[in-house]
Amino acid sequence: MRFGKSIFSTLLVTLLFAGSPGQAELFGQAVPGKDENIPFLVTFGKEGETSWGDDDFYEIFFFLIPTDFKQQFYIRVFDPETGGENDEIQGEFNTRTMFSVYGGKGVDPDKNEESKGLMNKPNYKGGTLLASQTFGREPRYDNKYYTFGPFNPTSGDFNTKWNQYVFKVVCEGISGDDGNLYKYFLSRNPSNDVPIEGANAFTYEYTFRMWNDTKSVSHIYPYVDTGIVWVRQRNFDWDIDGHILVVSRYRQGVTIPISNEDHWTESRLPVEPAEVGASLDFQFHKKQGELVKNNNVVVTLENQRGDALQFFSSPIGGVPVYQAKIRVTPVNPKK
Repeated sequence: MRFGKSIFSTLLVTLLFAGSPGQAELFGQAVPGKDENIPFLVTFGKEGETSWGDDDFYEIFFFLIPTDFKQQFYIRVFDPETGGENDEIQGEFNTRTMFSVYGGKGVDPDKNEESKGLMNKPNYKGGTLLASQTFGREPRYDNKYYTFGPFNPTSGDFNTKWNQYVFKVVCEGISGDDGNLYKYFLSRNPSNDVPIEGANAFTYEYTFRMWNDTKSVSHIYPYVDTGIVWVRQRNFDWDIDGHILVVSRYRQGVTIPISNEDHWTESRLPVEPAEVGASLDFQFHKKQGELVKNNNVVVTLENQRGDALQFFSSPIGGVPVYQAKIRVTPVNPKK
């Protein structure tokens, strides 16, 4: 698929400036994050159709709490009920969705591969169950928060690489066939969204709703760790809704193959040395003209060893901005 220079010019103008890692982390408690421009996460009831944009009817997010944070904290779920203004109805609302918070040994995906929740690892509920709540059609939670906690940071599973405690939230559609649209906020306060500086959140399989707006561009930010030479991207049920562009501080923009309804598409993407130790920017540009409404998408990435990459809500190193390298040719003044 070819795109003219105008797309790349627009891309460079509209990209946000990259902040420092500290600045990015400060606002990393909203899931989806501010820089992602994603309206909602989405999970369908287990009787749903995969063609509606959810391949497995559950979604897992991990929350990182810095070791120097010594207070209690809360995990807030916005609009957890199914059957309200934002949700996707299929006939009559009949769906129940369960949110579960896990801590303790077995949560950290670096130690427990199955905790990642990928399709070939079905035992994704590793860890100690700290709290759980099931929601159906309950108007009192429509467009409102339900708060889990308080939790003690040391109740998480300690991750030595990030020097942070890891907690896990599993959302699963336990009955029905409707889509539950929701989002999270990690907070120091049970009643308000008060960020925890240095905290972040990530997932390995991102299932989310696109805006019903052809001018809006959504982003997700996979982190490229050391030792990665190429990645395999897989996207599901994109409905051929425009194009997906990959941007980094090295590459100006590369399009990748896109999927149709109820279909997985994959491709390999080489990783340049300049992209290691930072985030890539996967941009989702909707099709112009006729609007594809209520488009739900699933995306995963893995490296050349088959290890899944993390999508951070607050991109590590800040939002990547392409840095053009200009060659200067010396001019001989005698000519």
